[in-house]
Amino acid sequence: MGPGFFGKILWINLTEEKFKEESLSEEHYRQYLGGYGLAVKLIYENMSAKVDPLSPDSLFGFFPGLLTGTPAPFSGRYMVAGKSPLTSTWGDANSGGTFGPEIKKCGYDAILFKGAADKPKYISIIEDRKEILDASDIWGLDIIEAELKLKEKHGKFIKTAGIGRAGEEISRISGIANDKGRIAARAGLGAIMGAKKLKTLVLKGNKKIEIHNRDKFLDLVKIYNKSSTHREPSKFIRSILKNVPNLAKTIRRFRIGFAGPPKMIREIYKSFGTCVANTISAETNDSPIKNWGGIGTYDYPFKKSKNLSAINIQNYKIRDYGCFSCPVQCGGILKIPEINLEETHLPEYETCCSFGALLLNDDLISIFEINELCNRAAIDTISTGATIAFAIECFENGILTLDDTNGLELTWGNSKAIVELVKMIINREGIGDILADGSNIAAKKIGKGSEKFAITSLGSEIAMHNPRIFPSLAFTYNYDPTPGRHTAASIDFIDIGPINKFQKGFKLPRGWKRNEKKKQEGQKLVTSFHQVLSSVGLCLFSTLFGPYPFIDLINNFTGWDINVDELITIGLRIQTLRQAFTLREEIDIANNKLPGRVTGHPPDKRGPTKGISVEYEDFYRGFCREMGWNPKNGFPLKKTLKDLDLEFVIKDLY
Repeated sequence: MGPGFFGKILWINLTEEKFKEESLSEEHYRQYLGGYGLAVKLIYENMSAKVDPLSPDSLFGFFPGLLTGTPAPFSGRYMVAGKSPLTSTWGDANSGGTFGPEIKKCGYDAILFKGAADKPKYISIIEDRKEILDASDIWGLDIIEAELKLKEKHGKFIKTAGIGRAGEEISRISGIANDKGRIAARAGLGAIMGAKKLKTLVLKGNKKIEIHNRDKFLDLVKIYNKSSTHREPSKFIRSILKNVPNLAKTIRRFRIGFAGPPKMIREIYKSFGTCVANTISAETNDSPIKNWGGIGTYDYPFKKSKNLSAINIQNYKIRDYGCFSCPVQCGGILKIPEINLEETHLPEYETCCSFGALLLNDDLISIFEINELCNRAAIDTISTGATIAFAIECFENGILTLDDTNGLELTWGNSKAIVELVKMIINREGIGDILADGSNIAAKKIGKGSEKFAITSLGSEIAMHNPRIFPSLAFTYNYDPTPGRHTAASIDFIDIGPINKFQKGFKLPRGWKRNEKKKQEGQKLVTSFHQVLSSVGLCLFSTLFGPYPFIDLINNFTGWDINVDELITIGLRIQTLRQAFTLREEIDIANNKLPGRVTGHPPDKRGPTKGISVEYEDFYRGFCREMGWNPKNGFPLKKTLKDLDLEFVIKDLY
């Protein structure tokens, strides 16, 4: 195959213990790029509708982005994809670190699995030698223990991605972890690996990625990286950075937005990572408080949220950490003497919020401990924290008792009980067995009116950002083919890092913030670009940092002559096929509704979101019209499917 991709994917049949390579035409890449774009094409066409996601017939795989493995800044992501065991919709999740590039170094643009092993196995692909090996000695180990043992056997330079205890226990909120705690967490795809008795994928490749115009490609990379090179900030800038997490009250009072000059945002992310939002989001009510039933300034005020501030977290940092090809390096490695933890990844905002503000917990050490537990078990921190919030509210209302919880006092802010419940969920012990598949399934098992405390969308726990601050998040949470996530396309949320300033020539309708029709047009464009950004393998944060040579890198990498309009068409194709997958599963997306707590129904009577209720159903209908979908049921129109070269979908939906 020509430059830019290998044109080759690997199928692994775990039942028959066979490997099969398949060649793909260049058209596959020109139409779907890579990542979950390529994934939805391959899985849609090779897996029948209504397959149990935990059955041997279920397909899933690992998919690096088109640019993954190259020096292109922020291009280190890979995706896992399949049918979500949590929601029965299309499921995808992505992760950073260093694993994604190794898939490419092994000479593949995707690795897909079918069938199921009869006992624990792991896959080893080391310099062209492919093996399905016995995993009985690493089954039961956490992801760090398993990696260390595999490195003893296969050498210290291997890369691994696999499941921990949660995936082995087929928890529907489990994920797939690499690099000792970078997790493709959402949609429950770790449960598929557990059901297939697949512990880990071990890779070590020696293939080089061919670049069409290598000199020009590398020049673009050098120019961008030079413009974003970290320089020691001035004394004035350092003083500002030091005080950013403490500006929460000022930001709330003056309604300052979350965006800012790219250089400043870059310094903030490099200095603090995403946990810079811990105090700010709690104070502004962007963070959900007390299982979405509270108000930050009253139930979780600054005197509490500041205990989880980025400044306090930085006191434990021993070195920087960043994903492959990232010029910002927003991660970090911490040492926590209080719990004898020598090394652990810096907890992200979503983790800090789901186990902090959502539970009224301000015990920072407990957050570190929980983050490490969840990383090692490879379990989604958003869903786990939200499920514990559900359990606490059930306990508060007498639906769960001490007999049910093995004596745990599940009260708001009780950090010791929260830590113990996390362990029980990971190991499916006691009440943890009921909670291990998320709050929606737990509510169905518990009954007694507990359903109203499960804050989910189509069964997926909702992420840690409030639609009353970013209104189109309600639309995203409710209607995206993989629901409940803040990392899907939302025009208000993505405006923090505006795409029109990231890619030259990409333009949103003028006045979209004031005109609903134009906002729907803009949402279509943002949705499209989001699919492209993800499928190319770029980090979603990349749009925060100013102009980027996005199309130029793609074209010099592949030899194509793609433009903005073609990219938009590609994005629409990917999103429409994701939509078709979920509709083929007979999921009634159009009639889904979010819990009223999420959208302000009824609205808060005080605080930063006082009087705000978010409308999202009419917005979706308008969005459908823009997309060429039926606004009554979300089905892509036949003409739309033909225009996007998706004719093969027509027989399934009509």
